[in-house]
Amino acid sequence: MKLRNVAIIAHVDHGKTTLVDQLFRQSGTFRDNQRVEERAMDSNDLEKERGITILAKCTSVDWHGTHINIVDTPGHADFGAEVERILSMVDGVILLVDAAEGPMPQTKFVTGKALALGLKPIVVVNKIDRPDARPAEVLDEVFELFLNLEANDEQLDFPTLYASGRAGYAGREDSVREGDLTPLFETIVSHVPAPRVDAGPFRMLATLLDRDPFLGRILTGRIESGKLTTNMPIKAIDVDGNVVEEGRATKVFAFRGLERVPVESAEAGEIVAIAGLIKATVSNTFADPAVSAPLKARPIDPPTLAMSFAVNDSPYAGRDGDKVQSRVIRERLEREAEGNVAIRVTTAADNDSFEVAGRGELQLGVLIETLRREGFELSISRPRVLFRDGPGGREEPYETVVIDVDDEFSGTVIDKMALRKAEMTDMRPSGGGKTRLTFSAPSRGLIGYHGEFLSDTRGTGIMNRLFERYGPYKGPISGRQNGVLISMEQGKAVAYALNALEERGVLFISPGDDLYEGMVIGENAKPQDLEVNPLKSKQLTNFRASGKDEGIRLTPPRRMSLEQAIAYIQEDELVEVTPKVVRIRKRFLDPHERKRQSRKMEAA
Repeated sequence: MKLRNVAIIAHVDHGKTTLVDQLFRQSGTFRDNQRVEERAMDSNDLEKERGITILAKCTSVDWHGTHINIVDTPGHADFGAEVERILSMVDGVILLVDAAEGPMPQTKFVTGKALALGLKPIVVVNKIDRPDARPAEVLDEVFELFLNLEANDEQLDFPTLYASGRAGYAGREDSVREGDLTPLFETIVSHVPAPRVDAGPFRMLATLLDRDPFLGRILTGRIESGKLTTNMPIKAIDVDGNVVEEGRATKVFAFRGLERVPVESAEAGEIVAIAGLIKATVSNTFADPAVSAPLKARPIDPPTLAMSFAVNDSPYAGRDGDKVQSRVIRERLEREAEGNVAIRVTTAADNDSFEVAGRGELQLGVLIETLRREGFELSISRPRVLFRDGPGGREEPYETVVIDVDDEFSGTVIDKMALRKAEMTDMRPSGGGKTRLTFSAPSRGLIGYHGEFLSDTRGTGIMNRLFERYGPYKGPISGRQNGVLISMEQGKAVAYALNALEERGVLFISPGDDLYEGMVIGENAKPQDLEVNPLKSKQLTNFRASGKDEGIRLTPPRRMSLEQAIAYIQEDELVEVTPKVVRIRKRFLDPHERKRQSRKMEAA
């Protein structure tokens, strides 16, 4: 059986998952009358809601006698570790580039990793039917990117296709506007080499971890050598050569379309999933009992951002969720860290909070959202960057920030980025009255900026970020300019009180919302924090008022999503997350305790 293993890599929203949909349809994976959801590979609820791919997933299509294993990868930089791991399973990559946007930061990141492994790329200029498409310039930009990433001659001699993933056609000329994806299938078969197979007994490197309620752990990887059969004795070895566990491959699955299909045996070069082991995890080598040396696992870039996940200790704790104990939270976070190599979990000294380090705010936000849907209650601290000691002293992570913005807003964006200690490295017109700005900025300065950026650009700006390097510490960076309104009572908010508080600033709550002492209910118009009483009701007497009471009309409150709340808070605040609500609160609810702590901080 002819076999090809290929990954589809691209920047976020350049059309990877949509293209996979069309590959399924045109290879006969689906029946003509089968009802299939759009973006079939985005299988979990969060992926469907957000319209982004979060987890790398394997699938396959059969085309004219060739079995093509395809790995769909995330495009967002925060989930880059997913892409780094799966590249060891494939022999070629399809690099998708938007015909209008061209190569973006994440394109550079994943392409650099693929070229360093010696993989041969196929470049697909996607969305060729966009009215603002500029295929010739985009192809030049891709070639320039390959040169910058030190691609070898063989990699620079890449085939180019022009396609529309949504309409389902591809061609070798940029004038193509109809047809099907046959040219893409042909290019994959002719350009991607067959899997390289080593001699010797069965060995396989685990790259993806999944859980099944009936089968337990399911680990996916590519068989490097030998043959695997069901119920064959195997063992798992860690990167240092220590045996993790021994057992049997009770089930072996191959990928057929969207399904995992049990098979009796699999040969070297195939991508398979194995069930039967209970301790083995990602980056372990599965092998025949006679094998003692592990396969080399690729190192993953380290995390750059950390948050504290703590037990929810607010007065309303335990109302909405059923998983509130620190033991349950610890077990769940450790399970997450096993399967997701970009996340690192450490327990704090008090044993009730856990430091979770990851790649970015979105990655940690997705983890928190997953936990709250599972019934967890948590208190989340402000994200902070992870410093390290370098030869010149303290170093902090820097990011490359590429911003596409309307010309009229570019001045505002440059000013705001300068306040956050960013240095502009490039500025060029990108057509259609837009400017593309490129900055090198400390990650610390970018925490919490995205919401402000969308307000400054009236929602039209697009910001893309990517970890660049560790560089010298840039000194203090100013944070939020405004103070907050803090509730001094516990109970339900009253419209009469909120009406009086509106002139003080922007409210985050509505009448009838549950409040408690120390909870943040709005943003003060001034820089100081202000304690207010949102429960105060109108004093009624038995005298009739001479004038009519005015109906209370409140401005709609500013409701924050989980990510916005995490980006908004300061060091002395926490986000309370439960399955039903997201609240912002002070770390110390008692006003006297807050004063004591602020004095301590000033003295220090």
